Amino acid sequence: MALLTFAQAIQNASMTELASQELEEARIRAAYAHRPLGARRYSAFDPGSLVANYEIETAVLKLLRRYGRTELASQRILDVGCGDGQWLRRMLEWGARPDHLTGIDLLPDRIAAARWLCPADVQLVCGSACQLPHSDATFDLIFQFTVFTSILDFEVKQHLAHEMFRVLRSDGIIVWLDYHVSNPANHEARGIGKREIIRLFPDCGVRLHRIMLAPPLSRLLARYSMIACMLLGKIPLLCTHYLGSIQKGLR
Repeated sequence: MALLTFAQAIQNASMTELASQELEEARIRAAYAHRPLGARRYSAFDPGSLVANYEIETAVLKLLRRYGRTELASQRILDVGCGDGQWLRRMLEWGARPDHLTGIDLLPDRIAAARWLCPADVQLVCGSACQLPHSDATFDLIFQFTVFTSILDFEVKQHLAHEMFRVLRSDGIIVWLDYHVSNPANHEARGIGKREIIRLFPDCGVRLHRIMLAPPLSRLLARYSMIACMLLGKIPLLCTHYLGSIQKGLR
């Protein structure tokens, strides 16, 4: 009887966690329903977006060079929260093989756009990254760009972090880019600081530095001077994002 009660308790806890995850994912879907694909502020023709993408790309390439990951054709890569596949396509330009690229996103319209825009050999999954359909130690590189700040439930963040850790190879790298500050005008997202990142990835080496000029300021200045945006983006106090790496067993 005691064993049965214990088993029931475990089952009930699992069902509660699953329900919590489903509620959080439903909230995220609803939040992103108000952010249609092709929104003007995210367009490549918008100066602020252009500056942000340039800074992200140069910073990520510098990070990959630092770790000797310049031969991307040999790397199996996962993009968590891939959206319409923007960064998957950029990785192809950096030398990645289409059949070594995988993207997953919760939103069907994002995956539909990615399938339209990406080569057919790129594997695209519509679903929750809290249950990745991949074996342990599958990927050499895992990218997450502004996914964790969209999750408000800490336990869901933990599930996602655990799954990313599970499918990462022992010598693999998680490339992290996310806000470390909250936007007071956006209650559907929350900044995530270094302490929380370390808590999500215990026993891992976490190396972070601040990049990207605060978006409202960048969008305002980029119309007049992209150089000014990039220079101000070198001042840590004006930057809103952490870019960095997470590695197993290097704490």
